[in-house]
Amino acid sequence: MQHDLIAQARTWLAEDPDPETRDELAALIEAGDTQELAGRFAGTLQFGTAGLRGELGAGPMRMNRSVVIRAAAGLAAYLKAQGQEGGLVVIGYDARYKSADFARDTAAVMTGAGLRAAVLPRPLPTPVLAYAIRHLGAVAGVEVTASHNPPRDNGYKVYLGDGSQIVPPADGEIATAIAAVGPLADVVRPEDGWETLGEDVLDAYLARTDAVLAAGSPRTARTVYTAMHGVGASVLTAAFERAGFPAPVLVAEQAEPDPAFPTVAFPNPEEPGAMDLAFATARRAAPDLVIANDPDADRCAVAVPDASAEGGWRMLRGDEVGALLAAHLVERGVSGVFAESIVSSSLLGRIAEQAGLGYEETLTGFKWIARVEGLRYGYEEALGYCVDPEGVRDKDGITAALLVAELASVLKERGRTLLDLLDDLALAHGLHATDQLSVRVEDLTVIADAMTRLRERPPTALAGLAVTSAEDLTRGTDRLPPTDGLRYHLEGARVIVRPSGTEPKLKCYLEVVVPVADAAGLPAARARGAELLAAIKRDLAAAAGI
Repeated sequence: MQHDLIAQARTWLAEDPDPETRDELAALIEAGDTQELAGRFAGTLQFGTAGLRGELGAGPMRMNRSVVIRAAAGLAAYLKAQGQEGGLVVIGYDARYKSADFARDTAAVMTGAGLRAAVLPRPLPTPVLAYAIRHLGAVAGVEVTASHNPPRDNGYKVYLGDGSQIVPPADGEIATAIAAVGPLADVVRPEDGWETLGEDVLDAYLARTDAVLAAGSPRTARTVYTAMHGVGASVLTAAFERAGFPAPVLVAEQAEPDPAFPTVAFPNPEEPGAMDLAFATARRAAPDLVIANDPDADRCAVAVPDASAEGGWRMLRGDEVGALLAAHLVERGVSGVFAESIVSSSLLGRIAEQAGLGYEETLTGFKWIARVEGLRYGYEEALGYCVDPEGVRDKDGITAALLVAELASVLKERGRTLLDLLDDLALAHGLHATDQLSVRVEDLTVIADAMTRLRERPPTALAGLAVTSAEDLTRGTDRLPPTDGLRYHLEGARVIVRPSGTEPKLKCYLEVVVPVADAAGLPAARARGAELLAAIKRDLAAAAGI
């Protein structure tokens, strides 16, 4: 067994085109570190609806040039089988370790396979790539990014020619084509022959960002902005300047791309401590808003002044921003369909219904939200907002930031704030309070065991609220395809449990709805909502054994 493992590692080593991972693997072989080798050769990184994502390193269970070349070759074979020979593939990348290498390898493989390849001019936000696919008439797009994952991760996200991320059956067909790729020496990889795009593609994207704002709307909101060590700063500041907003005050320590993400434990605005530097900057600058992007700038976080919050600033939940943007678009008189994933707040449906707009619920991820027919606005609680689906059929942290700044400006002109508008929504539709129980694991069997336990012994009540229905989403519903998840409806509450598609996490999404008679009742309703969420979280953790 040990001999087989060493032989497998030596075979991989002989093919590896990257001196860095070759040295890494050679050292493991030399040291006879079979435990580490076993982890790296336990299988292959699985290509799914999130593409690829994993830790950098040597071996088939890590992200590296060998794995990326195989993925690119499989994608090229899939595209040619679909009759796209000679079609254009656009490639974007972020500023993480190895991203530029993976982008260049992808371009070489596409060129060698008889497709045309064009690479974005530099590390840019993921939504610029999603925009470029449709703008340039490409048959597919690849974004090399691990979004808000830890520094040692990277990933490979695939879009098809409609500009949205892949969904079944395309993901399975691409995975099959990747598995059929033979020796790397047989994958043709020329040294050149692809195009490096100029700044004009970014200029076209920036010109499009203006479309999300109402003509003549106020542009007075002052912001503090953090790029979270990612690629958003130059694009967001250019978009704000074009739109006529005051220049954002940048969080200097996090403004420049840095793949080490030195000031945060995880480069995700939702993680504890990630916004501390932004709040410190805000206390000095006294803006109307704090806006944060994640490292590839497809997500947008918002914080507002709140005297009752520790440090004077409060992060809004993704569900709160999702409802605020919906209310803003309704006031602007938009038409079309509002959509969200099943893990997001039911408040969006109530807003859409009152406005006489269409409403759809989808599986988790913008790969589903972006496909809703007639979509005008879509959001997901994990800080993702699609506010210009004709331009970018994905979440876009740049255009979302512009729309938030416009809303804050409109309210500011009226002497009001985002918190005031949230109060209005609670009075109109009931207080919708949401929270998440998220458990990060080292051992993935913990997640599988929790899901099995909940399936075999589903809770009959949580926080004293009776479970009125329990759905195993692996069976699908009349409106949703199958997915690994559980949904519980309670009296005045809802719970969804699912494994994360991109991180080693079990995620539980909680929502309670508390009726509110008048403004005087808001504090009590908020207290009741917080109390119920805490109790549901406690009881659900016990039921899942986590």
